[in-house]
Amino acid sequence: MAAPAMESAAVALRSVLSRVQQAAERSGRPADRIRVVAVSKTKPVSLIRQVYDVGQRSFGENYVQEIVEKAPQLPADIEWHFIGHLQSNKVKSLLANVPNLEMVESVDDVKIANHLDRAVANLARKPLKVLVQVNTSGEESKSGAEPSGCLELAKHVKLNCPNLVFSGFMTIGMLDYTSTPENFKTLSNCRAEVCQELGIPEEQCELSMGMSADFEQAIEMGSTNVRIGSTIFGAREYPKKDEGH
Repeated sequence: MAAPAMESAAVALRSVLSRVQQAAERSGRPADRIRVVAVSKTKPVSLIRQVYDVGQRSFGENYVQEIVEKAPQLPADIEWHFIGHLQSNKVKSLLANVPNLEMVESVDDVKIANHLDRAVANLARKPLKVLVQVNTSGEESKSGAEPSGCLELAKHVKLNCPNLVFSGFMTIGMLDYTSTPENFKTLSNCRAEVCQELGIPEEQCELSMGMSADFEQAIEMGSTNVRIGSTIFGAREYPKKDEGH
C-alpha cells in the first residue's frame, strides 16, 4: 500500500502549494515569500524522498533522534528545520549530524540559545538561523517565551550570540493545533516591538505560524513560514501499542 501513499503525498503537496498561493494573493504578497515546511516526523525516508522528488526542499522534524537518523539518508540540498522542543544535551548531536540544518525554530530561552551558539562555534559551522518561540496561547503545556519576554530573548540572541542569526518568531498556538486570530496577532505584535527596538525591517523578520488546520488564515495574517504535516503526509504514524491496553 506504500505506493498510493507516496503518490498521494506528492498530489497533496501540490494542493497545499496552490492553497498557499491563493492565501498569499489575498494577503497582497507573492507566494514565493512564504515558505512551506513539510513536517515529516514519524514518516519514513521513502515518503520524504517522494515529496522531495516533486520539488519540495524544506522539511521539518520534531525529534533529534529522528532527524539525525533520516538526514544522512536523504539529499544534501534539503533544508532541515528543527521545530520541536530542544534539550540542551541534544544540541551537539543535532548540529554535528545534520550539516544541512537550515534553522532551529524553537529557541525558547536564553539557556538553549547559549548552548546552540557555543555548539555552532565549536563545530566551526556557518552561523545558524534561529527563531524565538513564543507561547501565544498562555497554555502551560506549550513551550515558548511569554510574549512579554520576546524582546529580551530576541535581543539576547541578536546581541550576545554571534554564531546565531536571529531570524524571527515562531508559535504553535492552541492545544488542539488550531490558532485563534489572537495567537497570530500576538506573534505579529512581538515582531513589531522587537523590530522597532532592534532597528530591523519587519520584512527581514520571519513569522512562523500556521499548520495544517489554519495555514491559510496564518498567511492572511502575515505568516512567512507554514509548517504542514498531516495535510501532506497523512496522519502521523506512531508505533502501535498492544491491543487492549
